[in-house]
Order: sequence, then structure tokens, then C-alpha cells
Amino acid sequence: MYGMPSEIDVRADGALRIITLNRPDDLNSVNDNLHVGLARLWQRLTDDASARAAVLTGAGRAFSAGGDFAYLAELAEDADLRAKTIRDGREIVLGMARCRIPLIAAVNGPAVGLGCSLVALSDIVYIAKGAFLADPHVQVGLVAADGGPLTWPLHISLMLAKEYALTGTKIRAERAVELGLANHVADDPLGDAIDCAQRIMQLPQQAVESTKRLLNIQLERAVLASLDYALSAEHQSFTTEDFRTIVAKLTSGKN
Repeated sequence: MYGMPSEIDVRADGALRIITLNRPDDLNSVNDNLHVGLARLWQRLTDDASARAAVLTGAGRAFSAGGDFAYLAELAEDADLRAKTIRDGREIVLGMARCRIPLIAAVNGPAVGLGCSLVALSDIVYIAKGAFLADPHVQVGLVAADGGPLTWPLHISLMLAKEYALTGTKIRAERAVELGLANHVADDPLGDAIDCAQRIMQLPQQAVESTKRLLNIQLERAVLASLDYALSAEHQSFTTEDFRTIVAKLTSGKN
């Protein structure tokens, strides 16, 4: 549906769209196809007049394990791919912030890196008891241009945002709810997210969508204030020796 790559499965259930990150053998880690698909998805959801809400989840054991190491290695060497990835990152962030319909995340497992960003940009979040959030961009020598540091200061204290962004520390499900980075810990996050979407879809459409837009105007303004700097800084970090060294170790299986 929507012409997405195989890495993103979009299924219609009436007016509900169920979006599944679909690389289960790789813990839904982000490769170029998945990244490109995410950059295109949100506008297509907005343009789909029959869609009223969407649920976002991951296939298998993870929501998303973050960047695929092979993809990161390509980014270290390919300037054109880096430029495209930075442009697509901007589209992911602004596309989610501007998406017409409510986006409900069902975090079924670890949500790391871009996976963590997708959670932060969702409207309502259900997270499994054993799941966690983490943004380890700095640990691999990258600036998190489309990551937690972009939106976390809107959710939690600035000091806590700094701690989690500068260390990459895991945020367990219960702590995520306590901080306001998720709404509910759930035994069945997908089922609960679908139930929530169904309840929202029973409400008057214009009221729902305009209320979401009202709230997200604040999000979009905050994001736009720092997004261009963040993307420029991330683009630069892809070319540093620190990043290349760390990625080389990751792809060779070294610690």
C-alpha cells in the first residue's frame, strides 16, 4: 500500500492504517529502503482521504534496533547517499509533525536510534513491559539530527534530555512512562494501540484532526528552530574519523 518498499508494510483496516516496520530478521534496523519509505509515508497518509488514524509497530521482537551497520558503513563512504539521507531525515521529522491523522505507536520491543525518534514523534505511545527506548547516536559518533535531542526537551526536563542524549542510556518502559516519553506500559501494545485508534476514529473527524494540528504547531515550531542546524551537524559527523572508526569496528564484529 502507498507504494512502500517491502521494509514497510501498510495494511488498511477500514479507516485505520496499520504500519509495520518489516525487517524482523534484522530487528527492523534501518537500511536505505526503510529510510526512504519513512520519508515518503507520512505525506501519503495525509493525502489518503479515507484514513482516520494509524498505528505504527515493528515485526518480530523489536520495534527498531536503529541504523543497520552496513547502511552506516555506506554512509561513511558515499557522499551522495549521505546527502539524500539527510534530506530524507528532514522529511521524516516534518512529515510526522505535520501528518493529518493521529499516529499511535505500539512499541513491541527495543526502539533505538531512529526507532526511538519515531516513538518521540508519535502522538500516543503504548510500550511493552520488556521494551526500552535509547538514542545512542553519540556512541557511534553521530549527531542525532532526527533523534531524541530534537524533541525530548518538549517531553522531559532539559537536564534529563541531556543525560539520555549524551550517554545513550536505555530508558526502560516504566521509566519512559514516568518521564512522559510513553503513555502506557502494555501487555499487548499493538492491541491496545488499535483499541485507542478505534476510539479516536469514533470521534468527530474535524475536531480530532484540528486538535492534533493545534498541539503539533508547538512541536513543529520547536523542531524548525533547530532542525537545519541539527541536520548540518549530523552531515558533518558522518565524515569524521571517529564515526568511520566506530563503524568499521561494528561491521567487523569487534567490541
